[in-house]
Amino acid sequence: MASATAPRLAVDLQRNDRDRFQTALFAPGERRDALFALYAFNFEVARLREVTREPMIGRIRLQWWRDAIAEIYSGGPSRRHDVVEALAGSVRDHRLSRAHFDTLLDARELDLAEEAPESMEALEAYAEGTSASLVSLALEVLDVRGAPAHGVGTSVGIAYALSGLLAAVPFHARMKRVFLPKDVSDSYGLDVARSLFELQPSPALVETIKEIAALARYHLGVARAQREAVPRAAIPALLPAILAARRLRLLERLGHNVMDPRWLRPDTLQSARLTWAALRGVY
Repeated sequence: MASATAPRLAVDLQRNDRDRFQTALFAPGERRDALFALYAFNFEVARLREVTREPMIGRIRLQWWRDAIAEIYSGGPSRRHDVVEALAGSVRDHRLSRAHFDTLLDARELDLAEEAPESMEALEAYAEGTSASLVSLALEVLDVRGAPAHGVGTSVGIAYALSGLLAAVPFHARMKRVFLPKDVSDSYGLDVARSLFELQPSPALVETIKEIAALARYHLGVARAQREAVPRAAIPALLPAILAARRLRLLERLGHNVMDPRWLRPDTLQSARLTWAALRGVY
């Protein structure tokens, strides 16, 4: 990564993705810039729906990233774009697997859909394709490959993504977007227009949230049950588990009411929580 680019990406990431910026700080210095590049790429792709209201434009931009990744792996010159140039260096230096990038970009198609995920399984697959693929790439940056770390990373990625989607429910509702699985919300009779889009708590919304939170807790438990088998070098990629666990504990204390104002308050102790976990080598 060019010396002028690395600090700029780090500053942008600190502003745009506080969680991943903070977790990357616990990686060895020689691998930190590669994580910044990877997470900056993820932010660019994740925000496609927010920067355009036209799904077709979003798909064109998503294809731009697919082409950029293909060019990186072709061995030719990369596109003149700060994130692409930095990512090309990360791919080369750390032998990152293209399959994870392809899976992540394919999963991001759901961001451009007008409808909610049809089922809990579809939501889980989205979380795995996006967040878990990113964790897998971060593990490769840290030179941690294969089982059991890959399986742990998958569960951490799913748990973190689901907890993040729950945190984003009010934000998505204001945009008239729904990431709650349709089969679950329909089973509880959730009135999306009157309850969700009006930011009104309801028993149906609470029960829907409970089911998603339960799935996140399950994956968190699966990941943590294998702590002893995971090398300490993997910890920076797995620290999102600390953030997911804190969100899920808070959500339970709030009665799974995502419309409670306390749900959206930033965690002022987040850096300290991550530091304590990193020092102990836990996630």
